[in-house]
Amino acid sequence: MLEFDGSGVVFAAIGLATLAAALLPRILGRLPVSMPMVFLGAGILGFALMPNLPDPSPMEHPEVALHLTEICVIVSLMGAGLAINRAPSLRGWSSTWRLLGITMPLSMLAVGVLGWSVLSLGIASAVLLAAALAPTDPVLATEVQVSEPVTDAEAEDDEARFALTSEAGLNDGLAFPFTYAAIAISLAGAGTASWFGEWFLADVLWRLTLGVGIGYLTGRLLGKLFFSSLSERLGLTDKAEGFVALAATFLAYGATESAEGYGFIAVFVCATALRASERAHGYHSVLHTFVEQIERLLTVAVVVLLGGSVARGALDSIGWLDVLVVAVILIVVRPVAGYIGLSPGKTGPKERAVISFFGVRGVGSLFYIAFALQEGDFPGGERLWALTSLVVIGSIVLHGATATPIMAMLDRRRSRAARRAGVDDDDAASVSV
Repeated sequence: MLEFDGSGVVFAAIGLATLAAALLPRILGRLPVSMPMVFLGAGILGFALMPNLPDPSPMEHPEVALHLTEICVIVSLMGAGLAINRAPSLRGWSSTWRLLGITMPLSMLAVGVLGWSVLSLGIASAVLLAAALAPTDPVLATEVQVSEPVTDAEAEDDEARFALTSEAGLNDGLAFPFTYAAIAISLAGAGTASWFGEWFLADVLWRLTLGVGIGYLTGRLLGKLFFSSLSERLGLTDKAEGFVALAATFLAYGATESAEGYGFIAVFVCATALRASERAHGYHSVLHTFVEQIERLLTVAVVVLLGGSVARGALDSIGWLDVLVVAVILIVVRPVAGYIGLSPGKTGPKERAVISFFGVRGVGSLFYIAFALQEGDFPGGERLWALTSLVVIGSIVLHGATATPIMAMLDRRRSRAARRAGVDDDDAASVSV
């Protein structure tokens, strides 16, 4: 066992991790290995070999766990919203609405039932587990999401990447009402429904309305600032830097949270509204690139600490039944619920299967557990952390190893289908397979 002393090692490790975050996406290329997989392994190895490092357990440092995951999620939500090239609409976003309105409730119901009946969790804990594992993750799913904004106003995102990006952008916030429901049940008791009225009016209707409204208003105002005739005369978009995206992120999130709305929803809506202000402007790429770099650094920190918590015993309480349930959640629940939600629809059968499979669980799930354990009364919080961490680790490994080859296969099939249909390569993204 190696022992290191002093802060120098920590700073060197931070420097090495930052360098790796910059280089790994290019080095890994088309290999079936994702950046989170590498840093998860590095976290496990590093904390196992260096016992003098601080304990990364989220139970020991709840405030750090809460705010680190919180910042990571909101930054990634801004990046996801800026990357989407398709204008919001009922028809154009039909796959998104299906995933949110059908797949997400079905997944939550299945996870809640498994938690209560198989894992013997209490009602409040089962609801919390269902809520925490409901959102797909905009942080760890970059390999299967829209990569960047484009300046061509007619450009189309392919349906699989678009559906996964837009779903991740919205369902992170839509999981919040159910997290509040779990908190309310834990405080009021499972045998009473006295909490329901206030929960529905305040935590569902009011907070959702504020999230959408403030996010949209913030995005439109920023769009007016940067994409107006006055902006052109002053050269704001020529002189402004990418960190304006951080300003938009924290402004939308802070204003909404201060009004007791859902900041996660506000950030994503702000990003899409800002993008819609002038869809073909090149400044969106500047904003997105900066956000992507910050997101990558935050992801490294979260995943390394997650690996470190595993090395320090975070999963010691996990049994074979827990592993089986986690496998069912990742391999059965999400794929089946996803396929049901998208059938029938505008997606082809192969796209439908890919979208259904890649229900990546990640940093958002960790945030909801951290938030709920601080606000509610959940006996056995360590087990909820262990179960959620195992799901996230399983998702990092399973989806990280399969994302690159599966998406490459889907792209090849789409290209062949486009050639058979006589569609130009530039328009191949619109072809369903």
